[in-house]
Amino acid sequence: MSTHFSAMPLVVVDNLQVKAINRGIETVLVSDISFSVKKGEVLALIGESGSGKTTIAMALMGYARHGCHITQGNISVSAQPVREMSPTQLRQYRGNDIAYIAQSAASSFNPGMRIMDQVIEPVVIHNVLSRSAARAKAITLFRELALPSPETIGERYPHQVSGGQLQRLMTAMALMGDPQVIILDEPTTALDVTTQVEVLKAFRRVIFQRGMTAIYVSHDLAVVAQVADHIMVLQQGKVVEYGPTSKLLTDAQETYTHQLMNAAQHKPRITSWIRNNDDRQPLLEIRDLAVGYGTCDRNRVPKVRVLEEIHLQLWRGQAIGIIGESGSGKTTLAHAIAGLNPAWAGHILFNHHYISSHLNERLPEELQQIQYVFQMADTALNPAHTVGDILSRPLISFRQLKGEALSQEINELLALVKLPSSLQYRKPASLSGGQKQRVNLARALAARPEIIICDEVTSALDSVVAAAILDLVSELRRKLNLSVLFISHDMQAIRAVCDDIVVMKQGRILTQLACEDYDKPSSNLYFERLKRAVPELRLGWLDEQQEMCKAESYY
Repeated sequence: MSTHFSAMPLVVVDNLQVKAINRGIETVLVSDISFSVKKGEVLALIGESGSGKTTIAMALMGYARHGCHITQGNISVSAQPVREMSPTQLRQYRGNDIAYIAQSAASSFNPGMRIMDQVIEPVVIHNVLSRSAARAKAITLFRELALPSPETIGERYPHQVSGGQLQRLMTAMALMGDPQVIILDEPTTALDVTTQVEVLKAFRRVIFQRGMTAIYVSHDLAVVAQVADHIMVLQQGKVVEYGPTSKLLTDAQETYTHQLMNAAQHKPRITSWIRNNDDRQPLLEIRDLAVGYGTCDRNRVPKVRVLEEIHLQLWRGQAIGIIGESGSGKTTLAHAIAGLNPAWAGHILFNHHYISSHLNERLPEELQQIQYVFQMADTALNPAHTVGDILSRPLISFRQLKGEALSQEINELLALVKLPSSLQYRKPASLSGGQKQRVNLARALAARPEIIICDEVTSALDSVVAAAILDLVSELRRKLNLSVLFISHDMQAIRAVCDDIVVMKQGRILTQLACEDYDKPSSNLYFERLKRAVPELRLGWLDEQQEMCKAESYY
């Protein structure tokens, strides 16, 4: 990846230490961090949540989060001592010499402003370029990043473009000031596999063509292997292993590095589900379902159709994975089954009888028996309530538990998802991402449902924690004889949990197949494209994808 412009390092970090100080108590977040990066090189910082990746990346910008302080070490970028800069110098330095691309572009853009106004704002307010010159440069960058309709896409609002497009638009914003160093913080984590490949190609092309130095923060070794020259493995704020990408992938020395590599390879289990012969009908059946939104015409057809002609059967104890690119209708289907997004046509049968597609028209036992595990535990759990309060609500509402029986059930639920009982007295903000997702799952299980719908439950988690959650879902499914609908853009996550795979595209189901047939050639070209887009932990994989794109014309 390196363009080898100079033997002199552009970024030098020596003995960095960052501490958090809360009520006089100091906690070391990262310590003894030293590395250098030459012009045109890419360094990947990799490790699970809490390892210090983002803390180190932020320190390069002279920034530490609220309550945190850079307490030791030297940071130099283009021979500029970052820790010695005044607030005025830091404002000039950020955006001009170094730029940051955040993990979630959707939450970083102002939904009320047009994209172009936001992309050009940094260089305009700092008087680097005039508004007209900035607009012209932005359009050039849009074209360079392979965005559709580069001349007009800037006139849209953030909600009018896809996640992958928004991520590339944020990259354009970061490149407006021609920075020497760019920080990419988990930029492809929430993207589906095909979009991730396109964004990775765009990142690598721009970094190479511009000879930029990049710090790539990620938890996914398979992804960073395609773009990084060197990899630094971090755990609990310390460097575990550091070296050239090729050496680390073929000759890693540390146990933790091998653990990350195993998590990145997602070795699927062999499915063992066999349908019970006593089950004459599926537990859940979807017949000719259609879902949309917007004003209906006189025939009750909505203005925008999202799902059409959906047929699906879920048997007791079975796990079905639903996969497809962003916008394929996966979550809309999950919402329709849960009653959160009513259908305008078709039928839902549960336990051999028809149920309403409207949540507020369902019977209490129907609400109890179909439970939803939301994607983002951060927003799904009430931050003002303790874990005990969060778990109490379904236990009281559905099962009328109280007193000692309630306390005992909370303890049993926490044990079921492998959390200590002491966590019930804590609030979500004090929990890790994996702990919050386990609480999210425990809340769904509190109702003793027959079906749980898991919607992208591992998309925001690092690979090690995500693997643990996948193992937990599989274990709970067998132990409780649950039926599971598992929505994901991660093909390997679905293979780890599910018996069957349902492939969706543009609001329709294209095909359904058994997970055990995954490696067999399929006549469905779209499914083959999804399979090929799963990153592999080896050098050259992304180059192969580019060659395939040149040789094929995808539909």
